[in-house]
Formats: sequence, C-alpha cells, structure tokens
Amino acid sequence: MKRVQFNNRFLPYLFLLPQMAVIVIFFYWPSIQAIQSSFYIEDPFGFGSTFVGLRNYHDALFGGDYLNIAVFTVWFTIVVTVLSLSIGLLLAVKADAILRGASAYKTALIAVYAVAPPAAGLIGSMFFDQHIGPFVKLVSYFGWDMKVGVNYYDTAFAMIFISVWKQIPYNFIFCLSGLQGIPVSVREAATIDCRSGFRRFWTVILPLLSPTAFFLLIINMTYSLFDTFGIVDTVVKDKAANNPVTLVYKIYLDGFRGNDLGGSSAQSVILMIVVFVLTIFQFRFLERRVHYG
Repeated sequence: MKRVQFNNRFLPYLFLLPQMAVIVIFFYWPSIQAIQSSFYIEDPFGFGSTFVGLRNYHDALFGGDYLNIAVFTVWFTIVVTVLSLSIGLLLAVKADAILRGASAYKTALIAVYAVAPPAAGLIGSMFFDQHIGPFVKLVSYFGWDMKVGVNYYDTAFAMIFISVWKQIPYNFIFCLSGLQGIPVSVREAATIDCRSGFRRFWTVILPLLSPTAFFLLIINMTYSLFDTFGIVDTVVKDKAANNPVTLVYKIYLDGFRGNDLGGSSAQSVILMIVVFVLTIFQFRFLERRVHYG
C-alpha cells in the first residue's frame, strides 16, 4: 500500500482541525460542562450556584420515580431494538428474493426513513388518536379500549409501535445491502449442502451478515435511547406525569421544564456512563462473535 506523503508536516493536522473542532465544541465541552454542573445547585437565571457534591446524584438515583423510568427505558430499548432489527431483516430477506416489482417494494419501505422523528410521532399520534385514529377503531372491535395519553400501557404501546415503524427502513437498507453483498457462489453452495431454507439462513447467511448486524445493534440501541426523544415528546403531549417516558426525556423535563439544571446534569452524566459501559461491553464481548470476511 502506497503511503501518503505531505510536503508540510502540519498539513494533516490542518485537515483534521475542522472535525476535531466539531467534536470538541459539540461533545467534549458540553460533557465537561454537564459534569461540572452536576455537582452544583444552579439558579435557573444564572445568578449563582451552590456546591452540593454528590447530592444531585443521590437525589436522581433514590428520589422520585427515576428507577421506574430507568426500568421502562431498558425495556423500551430492548423491545424497539429487537423488533426493528427483526422486522427490518425479514423485509430485507423478502426484498432480496423478490423478482418482479422489486423497485416499488424497496421504495415503499425506504420512504419512511425520510420522516423525521417528531413528524413520525405526529403521524403516529394521529393513528392512535382517541377520536379519529384508525388503529384505535380497529382494536376496539376486539374489545380493547385504547386510550393513548391517558392509559400508561396504551401510551407505551404507541411509543414502541411508532419508534419501531420509524427505524425499520434504516435496518432494511443495511440488511438488504449486506444480503446483496453475499457472493452468488456461496448461496448456491449453501443451497446444495442444505435443503432447509431456515437452516441455510441460520448457518450460512446470518453469520455472513454478522458485521452488519453488530453495527445495526449499536445504532438501534443508540436510536432507542436518544433519537426517540421527538416521538416520546409528541406522544405524551405534555402529560408526562401520567405516561411513560424515557431517561433522556426526563432529563429534558427536569432541566428545561423544572429548571433543575444540576439534577438534570447529574442524570445526563449517569446516562452517559451507562451508555459508555454498554458500548464497551458490546465491543468487548459481542464483537467476538462477529465474523469479518
């Protein structure tokens, strides 16, 4: 491999400077500010602050309903990640096998990815509206009196449904690309060696898709923890006290609605540590099962 040579030793660092500036300004600096703020009780108008040590962390972990919200966030993340990946992979397998109308089929599935999370939440809320929602009318025939925004579990179901619907196209795109990247000779050899389609997929196709699946696992968990904020905000409709919310939305409620900047900063630091540990675990243990061809 030919090594790139620069006439000026500082030129490579100059090329890296814009990206490093973005990382420092929009990631490291806010993170440092959040850590510093988490040890203080701050006046919401910026007139002063009082050092309280670990009190904000203690109040976050052992006060209010933080642990209940944390448990819901875990279940929400698991369900959204599993369903989004499973359905996206299933649709990709079907799209990969289809012969006629493939372009229209793929376009119809991918189009949803262009919808922003707040817009997806608004569309989903219309489907689950108590008066005009078609999904509410459909389930009413089966005796389910769905009341999204009022009933805790109905709201949780709507949040999960909309979040999964929004993320399926992203998984579909990558899974389909991974499937189409598998050589035809490998598929033909697998067909000859194994007649069972399910076993052939499980023992041959899925291991070859493991790099894509590992990447999507991390992306989907990040999406469930953070990028669903717009969906949650739209579905709960300013009635968070009666509805399930995720940890990132609770940070927003306490910091921007309750003006508890120190407490919300402590919660954000806790969430950042959890995500960091989870990411290290994924790369340390799960990546061992990934087979890079």
